[in-house]
Amino acid sequence: MNKNVIGVVVVLVIGAGAWYVLSATPAEAPALQPSDSLQTPAAGSLPETAVATEVMVVYTDQGFSPGSVTIKQGQTVTWINQSAGSMWVASAAHPTHTAYSGTSLSEHCPDTTNAAFDACAATPPGESFSFTFDKTGTWKYHDHTNASRFGSVIVTAPATEPI
Repeated sequence: MNKNVIGVVVVLVIGAGAWYVLSATPAEAPALQPSDSLQTPAAGSLPETAVATEVMVVYTDQGFSPGSVTIKQGQTVTWINQSAGSMWVASAAHPTHTAYSGTSLSEHCPDTTNAAFDACAATPPGESFSFTFDKTGTWKYHDHTNASRFGSVIVTAPATEPI
């Protein structure tokens, strides 16, 4: 009888934890400022109204952080590998990577047109992969070398200028 009660308690705790993790609202990723990028533009080369077009996701041994980012159409996301091993950022679904481009891994790699949302190869520790999102929607992705690690990019339409 004690084992049944313990089993029920364990199932309830796991269920509550899963609900908490899955119901969290995705955080908007902080945009890179020009001073944060690897190449800083020369003073005065950006207009005062320039908006950063890149956000960062860090990949560690625990997975992607943040797990979800929200960006505007045309913005770039850069995944930085700070894990002990390689990462391979690729569009859902594993192993075909067809969700973003509609083409399979074997059809779009190497991605010479930046249209497939697929690194097409493992990115070693200390290096990064970037992709510019030209389509609106929620784009799920995973680490092809460890498909249990995944995230999403929510791409919204750019704000329209008032006429």
